[in-house]
Amino acid sequence: MNWLKQALPLVFGAGDPRGQRLKIPVFPLNTVLYPDGLLPLTIFETRYMDMVKACMKANSPFGVCLIRSGSEVGEAAIPYSVGTLAVIADWDMAQLGILNITAKGMQRFLISSSEVGADGLIVAEITLIPAESPQLVNEEFALCRTVFETIVGEVGQERFSQPALPQQAAWLGYRLAESLPIKAAARQDLLEMNDSIMRLRILQAFLRQQGVLG
Repeated sequence: MNWLKQALPLVFGAGDPRGQRLKIPVFPLNTVLYPDGLLPLTIFETRYMDMVKACMKANSPFGVCLIRSGSEVGEAAIPYSVGTLAVIADWDMAQLGILNITAKGMQRFLISSSEVGADGLIVAEITLIPAESPQLVNEEFALCRTVFETIVGEVGQERFSQPALPQQAAWLGYRLAESLPIKAAARQDLLEMNDSIMRLRILQAFLRQQGVLG
């Protein structure tokens, strides 16, 4: 698993990885993982079980990408080119052969090239996408803040990574994008955006279209 050597610096902080090309295993899913998001996963396929075990042993990340075509099981799916690095925040194996993990989103990345191994695992060469510039949430997005507070009241704080940063536009936008009933392709568009204020405007417009009033 040669990708482990290139993925380790991301976790242990060896140097600045931005602009570097790194190799990581990719987990194509029918969902989008955002930076600082928490994603519960049930692992049972051998290729992903081996991947997760290797990542846990080496404390290294893997990539999560939305599926463009194909399915989560069987033949390797074709992922979108923009995804999110993930680290394993928690795990348990309540049943032999089935591993439950919680993946935490880190930095976004762009796939430059990829190949499918004999085991069906996708290994991609990626470039990290710089984080968006910090922007504070102002009164224009009071509706977004109110809706997020309502969501937290319904599902609990434990559903979201801590510390909670609802005053930060990027953090709030990502949390709403992962929580609201939005189509997968639209979630992907929101992931690929590099403007946290525009993302909130789109989400707030969606809320108003759904009849949610501030």
